[in-house]
Amino acid sequence: MSFINYLSREINCKIVYYGPGLCGKTTNLQYIYNKTNPEAKGKMISLATETERTLFFDFLPLSLGEIRGFRTRFHLYTVPGQVFYDASRKLILKGVDGVVFVADSQIDRMDANVESLENLRTNLAEQGYSLDKLPYVVQYNKRDLPSVATLEEMRALLNPSQNVDFEAVATTGVGVFDTLKAVAKLVLTELRRGGGG
Repeated sequence: MSFINYLSREINCKIVYYGPGLCGKTTNLQYIYNKTNPEAKGKMISLATETERTLFFDFLPLSLGEIRGFRTRFHLYTVPGQVFYDASRKLILKGVDGVVFVADSQIDRMDANVESLENLRTNLAEQGYSLDKLPYVVQYNKRDLPSVATLEEMRALLNPSQNVDFEAVATTGVGVFDTLKAVAKLVLTELRRGGGG
């Protein structure tokens, strides 16, 4: 549910990067943060405990234009990947406007991808959201590693409804901004339509 700040004339949108542990969610955000104009972004905040880490930062892209005279500020979040941090994940999904599911392309991580995607659907449903109705993009990360599943296998398993998807190597930035631009565009389309929740 986007938040409108009438004072600063900004619409604040929340995009959550979701996926199994060590799939590249943090790497995506760090890459975006490091390549974003310093004047356009806030501080990157890392909420870390001994075993989990949640990253967050916001930025104001200058090229995406305005909606009814308001600029759009995007708040990007990652969720902790490990299953036992479900409470944290649910909290981070509150008020979400768009989701990026980051899948680990390694063959031996397919079960973890499926489990994480099911967990995402469950957690969204508990809050009255449906993944099928939210702006949603799938990223197949780690495409540069030796034992990866084929794109066809990954799509069949993780994206049967054929949402917008991208191959990525987040460590080098391949596919990172394509993914972000796609989800941002979907969120803005939803906002212009008067949706947002």
